[in-house]
Amino acid sequence: MDEMIAGLTRLGRGSPLRLHGVVARQLGIDIVSGRYRPGEILENEIANSERLKVSRSAYREALRILAAKGLVESRPKTGTHVCPRSRWNLLDPDILAWHFATEPSADFIYSLFELRMIVEPGIAALAAERRTEDQLTRMTAALDAMDRHTLATEAGQTADSDFHNTLLEASGNPLMGALAVSIAAAVRWSTIYKIRQGAVPNEPIPLHRYVLNAVAAGDAEAARNAMRLLITEALRDTAQTLKA
Repeated sequence: MDEMIAGLTRLGRGSPLRLHGVVARQLGIDIVSGRYRPGEILENEIANSERLKVSRSAYREALRILAAKGLVESRPKTGTHVCPRSRWNLLDPDILAWHFATEPSADFIYSLFELRMIVEPGIAALAAERRTEDQLTRMTAALDAMDRHTLATEAGQTADSDFHNTLLEASGNPLMGALAVSIAAAVRWSTIYKIRQGAVPNEPIPLHRYVLNAVAAGDAEAARNAMRLLITEALRDTAQTLKA
């Protein structure tokens, strides 16, 4: 309940969150953390709205949010069921955040890095062939901000997201661009997880600059390899955190 009350005033970077969003967040965390398991029926609307101390209309709106993300499904006469995990939109930024609100499983974290290793090197290669001068300028500014603030700060984490978002944009592929929010969320939350566990990540700036230099040079293969190295080192940091 303390988690829910805290959510009434802020979420993520301090954005205001409406009551039904707070309820959706709490229920979403309960689902992805395993408190409610796939196939389980949630308490009825009256009982749950009373437990969470919210109106029934706010509770119904929260369920609509969760249904849109594939977490729950309402069925006539039987109530609201938790959907199988295969139906969850696991790349939804909220669902990623809800996993990291508690203790994500090692399998989930490794799956995120596996996805990044499949997608991001190809994005870097495309960016090397298609980037604009404006995009190079913005990536350079993002790295300078990362260097100035460090990943231990919110400003540094935002700059890291800006770098990866601009790289995705520079790929020139609108379908790849649709992954920007999900990839940025994966990068951000895995970084926050490491810091929250007390880990000190290896200096990330040189590896990011290798990517930027290859993209600026128009060398697709070098950009691909540089991104592979960046993700490999980030995974190594995270693996050490998991072992600890």
